[in-house]
Parts: sequence; structure tokens; C-alpha cells
Amino acid sequence: MTNTAPADVDPVRVAIIAAMDRLLAGTPLRSTGRLSISQLSIEAGVKRWHLTHQHLDLKDLFQARAKAQDGTPKAFSRKLSEHEQLKKKYADLRQHCAELEERIQVYAAAINLLALENAALTGQQPDARVIPLPRLEAPRS
Repeated sequence: MTNTAPADVDPVRVAIIAAMDRLLAGTPLRSTGRLSISQLSIEAGVKRWHLTHQHLDLKDLFQARAKAQDGTPKAFSRKLSEHEQLKKKYADLRQHCAELEERIQVYAAAINLLALENAALTGQQPDARVIPLPRLEAPRS
């Protein structure tokens, strides 16, 4: 069985149309996924001049379909949402880090106060006015 195609079917046009559909669907195979003529030519595997000089109708069709799609291609919308998630995660981590730094400052002040009181109780600072509390002995059973 032989594959007979009509003589008027141009393989370059077929490749461009298939690439156009992939780009607009957000599933690029060879390109970055941007909706530009350069990326369309890369995606189709053809030279750019095929779109700018030979198949102007396909170039115009692609630009019109890209404009009708409201700018952001589907391939980038996923990346943009991932970027937004990463920005939120970064903000959350910065907030958490600020809370930890604040907690460290409180702990450092408490440790410093305890060290000063310990030094006064052990007699390392004779002029200190810390009165040690007597220890209560646990009841023996």
C-alpha cells in the first residue's frame, strides 16, 4: 500500500500548520512556546523566510490566532502560575525567618540575663544584689 498524497500538498505548509496548532495548544516540541513567528519557524523546523516571504497567509493566520488567544500562551501560563507560587512561598519563608530571628533575640536576652544572675549567685560578682531562694526539698516517700 503506497501513501499517495495530492500533488498540491506542500510539506512545509503541513509542518507550519502542525507547529501552529502545537504552539497555540501550549505543547511545543522544539521551541520555547512563545507565540512569535521566529518560534513558529523553529517549531515547524523550517527557515523563517518560509513564513515571512513564502507563506504570508499562514504567518497572518498565526498572528491573528495568537492575538485572539489573549496574549499569554498556555505553555507560559503554567510557568507564570508556578512563578506566583514560588513568590508566595518566598514571602512565607521570609516571614518565618523574621519570626525566628525575633525569637533568637528574645532567647539571647534571656540567656544573657540568666548568665548574669548565675555569675552573681556563684560569687563571681561580689557587689551583685541577687538573693538566692532556698531550695525546697522534695517530700520523701
